[in-house]
Amino acid sequence: MIREARGGDVTRPVLGDSASQTQSLESVASAHAYHAWLTDLARPYLGEHPVELGSGLGDYAQTWLDQGLPRITVTDRDPDRLERLRTRFDDDARVDVLDLDVFAEPKGSYSSYVAYNVLEHIEDHVGALRAAHELLRPGGAVIMLVPAFQFASGRFDRLVGHVRRYTRAGLADAYREAGLEVERIHYLNAPGLLAWFVGMRLLSMTPGDGPLLRMWDSLVIPLTRRIESKVKAPFGQSVFAVGRVPG
Repeated sequence: MIREARGGDVTRPVLGDSASQTQSLESVASAHAYHAWLTDLARPYLGEHPVELGSGLGDYAQTWLDQGLPRITVTDRDPDRLERLRTRFDDDARVDVLDLDVFAEPKGSYSSYVAYNVLEHIEDHVGALRAAHELLRPGGAVIMLVPAFQFASGRFDRLVGHVRRYTRAGLADAYREAGLEVERIHYLNAPGLLAWFVGMRLLSMTPGDGPLLRMWDSLVIPLTRRIESKVKAPFGQSVFAVGRVPG
């Protein structure tokens, strides 16, 4: 039941207690296997210069750079996270740091547009996806990871500003409404959904670091990853999608 919360509405700064609690959860240090799984999923689609929406503390970007990504643009609308990104990557010429508003006619020719646990915070999620037409060159990849199934929504979702959760069909519809071609879409981490529903929805727990997380990450996640690499799960904690800008 690992979850990396990424912040509130990416179109404006997030203020108040929910933001500080969210930020403390952004980097789950013990979830090494889960982090590797997520970064590896996106890696084949990133191209040579992706733009990441809502980069948080920059952990995904750093991993992709360590794996050989030649360049990346990281973004965040929250001033504190943006400053942390600038501090972290100040001496790395491979990284551009931007305060990017996807609804303010963004321009670019990036190879891909990636956002992990961000789209669910945005009221106009179709508009956020549609920004890919301005940010990417034709054929560029739009890579999203979002939480799955509205029945799993609970106190934590409200605390961190989730507008919605997704089904596979619902996310595919949002891609198509945004004028994107769906290339790959599937559920991810089936055991995680069950654990999340019990822990967060029924028991009102808050995700965080600790022995339970380390055990789950070392035992459950590697096995789940192996199984789901061969057989796509009928449900999951998250939905992973890749689409393309036509052309």
